[in-house]
Amino acid sequence: MPPSPEQPAPALDPVFPVDRTLLERLLAEAMSRGADFADLYFEHRAEAGLSMEEDLLREAVAGVVSGMGVRVLSGERTGYAYTEDLTPEAMARAARTAALVAAGAGAEASVNVSEGPVKDLYPVERPVEGMPLRDRVDFLRRASAAARARDPRVSRVMVTMRDEVKTVAVATSDGGLFRDRQPMLMFRVGVVAEEAGKGRTTAGDGGGGRVGLEYFARRTPEEIGGEAARRAVLALDAEAAPAGPMPVVLGPGYSGILLHEAVGHPLEADFNRKGLSRYSKQMGQVVASPLCTVVDDGTVASSRGSLNVDDEGNPTSPTVLIDRGVLVGYMQDRLSARLTGARATGNGRRQSYAHPPMPRMTNTYLPAGPHDPEEILRSVKRGVYAASFSGGQVDISKGDFVFSATEAYLIEDGAITKPLRGVTLVGNGPDVMGRVEMVGSDFRFSDGMWTCGKNGQSVPVGVGLPTVKISSITVGGTGG
Repeated sequence: MPPSPEQPAPALDPVFPVDRTLLERLLAEAMSRGADFADLYFEHRAEAGLSMEEDLLREAVAGVVSGMGVRVLSGERTGYAYTEDLTPEAMARAARTAALVAAGAGAEASVNVSEGPVKDLYPVERPVEGMPLRDRVDFLRRASAAARARDPRVSRVMVTMRDEVKTVAVATSDGGLFRDRQPMLMFRVGVVAEEAGKGRTTAGDGGGGRVGLEYFARRTPEEIGGEAARRAVLALDAEAAPAGPMPVVLGPGYSGILLHEAVGHPLEADFNRKGLSRYSKQMGQVVASPLCTVVDDGTVASSRGSLNVDDEGNPTSPTVLIDRGVLVGYMQDRLSARLTGARATGNGRRQSYAHPPMPRMTNTYLPAGPHDPEEILRSVKRGVYAASFSGGQVDISKGDFVFSATEAYLIEDGAITKPLRGVTLVGNGPDVMGRVEMVGSDFRFSDGMWTCGKNGQSVPVGVGLPTVKISSITVGGTGG
């Protein structure tokens, strides 16, 4: 029942001084020049961070950011405006500005909003924001000490801990109102190792996600620090990578970033709607090995890329993109879905209130397959095992990519042997997906540290993969 005039509607949220009546007035203002759709996106983000280097606290930051963005859609035109001033007058100006930019031929519309339910994908047992500063510093020191204790060749350790709580609200011209509280934790250790005659190497490890302090019951600061040091020291003894086409086995978890870049981005709907993707106009066609199914799923519990609702107010969902080698879907935001007659898949994402949403990945992965990981290794006479990656570059229109492995090994006679340095993988996404010969039963998600960039916006994402064998891919290296 709507509130009576004598009892004004309550504020949208303690951090947003907006009631339902004002929301409806702002949406009507946004639609006043004729439009197909409009939405309001409110954001309040409280964040904190600590950085330690050489056991000295180098940085301590804390802050609050808040504002509102207004988007208006009319045909293919998008009007967008935002404000940090959450007074009714400033928000009304932003709504009018967005309406003018996207002015359409439609009539004015009145809007009635009602709040919709959202999932609870990331309940937090022990909130990080309540952690005393001395305890945060102790976590950093524990990780640093563990890294140094791993090997005397560790010469430098950097530890960072960051957390935030973002409260958002999305109100839409079709009457929706959705609120969400989104926690995020990131803990990372970077290590430099040195040895005379072998030079200097760097490596890192870390994790987190939409979790609280309970995360450290699964992975302690000591484990993360020790793993970062292991990788850095391992690289000191690594040999130059071989070069040329050869079988490559991708390790579980971290290797999912290759799938994210080489296959995920080209399956975002805006690239395909505009004909810019290697996968444009291939719906229903075979684009990968029949062993390959690719899924984007924003509902993975507590994952870095998950959302209860996306940044347009749509519920997130598992979206199958490639089904046993056949292209069956794209990741859709409202605009692309409306223009192509498709269904929005909960992939409308934005960096902040100052940015309009666009189709983006959430958690992109290739599920487990039928093969034993040891069987996969035994099938390779000579090749490369790539355990983790630092990222890479992809040409969306052609699907060509270059990736650098941060931890890789030589495979000889079906066994992992020497560590390798300087491993790069060069190939074409659709071509490589067609060369997938075996898919392991050991699927896992990478621990939560990935951030994805697109058109100047960055958002947190998750990636996952089981052990995967690619029959042949070009390995860039300097060895024989």
